[in-house]
Amino acid sequence: MKQDPDYEAMLRVAVDEARRGLAEGGIPIGAAIFGRDGSLLGAGHNRRVQENDPSVHAETDAFRKAGRQRSYRDKVMVTTLAPCWYCSGLVRQFGIGTVVVGESVNFAGGIDWLRENGIEVIDLASKECVDLLADYVRHNPEVWNEDIGQE
Repeated sequence: MKQDPDYEAMLRVAVDEARRGLAEGGIPIGAAIFGRDGSLLGAGHNRRVQENDPSVHAETDAFRKAGRQRSYRDKVMVTTLAPCWYCSGLVRQFGIGTVVVGESVNFAGGIDWLRENGIEVIDLASKECVDLLADYVRHNPEVWNEDIGQE
């Protein structure tokens, strides 16, 4: 009998990255890419503020750190927050097979679009993830609105 990966343990890596980003003065969103066997390939966090670079989202940071892969279909992208359209595009472009989302309450991103296009999306509805970002947004609305492209 095939056992599902431990998505909660995978999310823990992304949450640790989110907390690292917050400690650096950035937006607390973390991500990691795993092989189907649960092996960690790369982890990262949103560093838009720290690097003054609007393209360094958590998912893109983890993707870059995972390095080149022969195929992405058997990879699992784990992120503390539903991926935005930019990061959803990355998932589609490279055919990442599964996206595990810590939460989609603060921001739903492109998860419906990913599902409509055959990507398995698992939303863990993590209270820790919801609370971590909600607290940040409450105290930093201007930075958050910039991050999601809102005026």
